[in-house]
Amino acid sequence: MPIKNRIKKEKLAKKGRQTKWAPVWAVLRKFGPGKKVHPSAMTHRKRSWRRTKLHIKPRKARPNHYG
Repeated sequence: MPIKNRIKKEKLAKKGRQTKWAPVWAVLRKFGPGKKVHPSAMTHRKRSWRRTKLHIKPRKARPNHYG
């Protein structure tokens, strides 16, 4: 059975991957081992399902008069 809103779910999945924190090894490599920095400091896109919405537009439906 196909997924109902496949394109919307793919966009949500991509945006969800973009909001993850940086891995610990990347933070250590960038700032050094003595610096205590939160892994979210290296993440550029900060998004939450509560705070900011994606504004994904619904897909265009075919006009009814086309048959």
